[in-house]
Amino acid sequence: MGILDIEVWGKDGRKHEERLGTCKVDIAALPLKQANRLELPLESCLGALLMLITLTPCAGVSVSDLCVCPLADPGERKQIAQRYCLQNSLKDMKDIGILQVKVLKAVDLLAADFSGKSDPFCLLELGNDRLQTHTIYKNLNPEWNKVFTFPIKDIHDVLEVTVFDEDGDKPPDFLGKVAIPLLSIRDGQPNCYVLKNKDLEQAFKGAIYLEMDLIYNPVKASIRTFTPREKRFVEDTRKLSKKILSRDIDRVKRITMAMWNTIQFLKSCFQWESTLRSAVAFVVFLVTVWNFELYMIPLALLLLFIYNFITPTKGKVGSIQDSQESTDLEEEEDEDDKESEKKGLIERIYMVQDIVSTVQNILEEIASFGERIKNTFNWTVPFLSFLACLILAVTTIVLYFIPLRYIILIWGINKFTKKLRNPYAIDNNELLDFLSRVPSDVQKVQYAELKLCSSQSPLRKKRSAL
Repeated sequence: MGILDIEVWGKDGRKHEERLGTCKVDIAALPLKQANRLELPLESCLGALLMLITLTPCAGVSVSDLCVCPLADPGERKQIAQRYCLQNSLKDMKDIGILQVKVLKAVDLLAADFSGKSDPFCLLELGNDRLQTHTIYKNLNPEWNKVFTFPIKDIHDVLEVTVFDEDGDKPPDFLGKVAIPLLSIRDGQPNCYVLKNKDLEQAFKGAIYLEMDLIYNPVKASIRTFTPREKRFVEDTRKLSKKILSRDIDRVKRITMAMWNTIQFLKSCFQWESTLRSAVAFVVFLVTVWNFELYMIPLALLLLFIYNFITPTKGKVGSIQDSQESTDLEEEEDEDDKESEKKGLIERIYMVQDIVSTVQNILEEIASFGERIKNTFNWTVPFLSFLACLILAVTTIVLYFIPLRYIILIWGINKFTKKLRNPYAIDNNELLDFLSRVPSDVQKVQYAELKLCSSQSPLRKKRSAL
């Protein structure tokens, strides 16, 4: 509850950054749980910064030893479970649940120091919450035995656990990382996770032992799914990579080919290449058009979900393996840009890199969008697929009983009055917010749990040889 220092920076190209101005906010003078609109003049330049600041007490974040584990006490566990029971589904909608993580130990870590040892500590990140263990010096098999508690803001968040080597005043060295989607957590069971590289695509050296407990309210979690995701404050910037660009082109190509094959299949029905297939398609077309009602659209999508649930396709099982083959990327080594007297040429190179990086990001967004739609129907995340089935069933019933004009009228009134009811409301698309929670094929590989026997990766062998 002190002074919040704010700096405004301008970035020109990749290298040049300039501080434009500063301002200060006295946190102690602001009321709690209330949106405060502040217009702050910048001290060292013209202009002002318009901000909305809301102070909310952060409950549920804690670090403790194993002997004082919060959920180990039956009375306290029952009290927490009662707080997130179905009867309290409409109370405090932002408080979705609680996650408890026991960081037990790590084994067989990479030796980062010249002495053949490391000084490891563990960093846990869930959304914008970051907690870390203490450092254990000169040890490749550290035992932390710490308990971390996080409040759950979005059930579709991913817990990232990274092991670093403390290196004095220098940035810490990377020793391995795992990413664990909250919905994949097995409550109360100690699990061994093989550490991966920075891209989470290949096995690294060592493993970490975690035990996790998750308590949440499914109704609050479902409602939160249709609201915008919280933006990460600390996020790695994507660098230009020929392999990632090639991978994204292949991903878009696969989606395009799937659409092309569907179009060709429909054309073959019109061309009577297969008499039986065309006859069946013709009968289905006549029956559907003659009896078509608007409620049949969500009903057809619901039947597709049921079909994929009853008869899981081979692609659902093998998609992770296929994606691992297509995303078998080695971490590219970063080299410092050499200073050159021809600065004009360097600026042009940076401009080309920015353009290609933009194309790479656009391709990744297109590929991820198509893969998320596919993975929704493939039951990749059962919670989301079941939620989609529930929404489609309700939509079918609503469209069957309520005329379309009334539904459009309600939708339009809600859109037009949203800003009037809440001036600070963020406009959002519920369908896109839902799809943003579905993992793409690349994320499926990153979140996949590796077996201990696969820890001898090519990257590890190369490092061992060095």
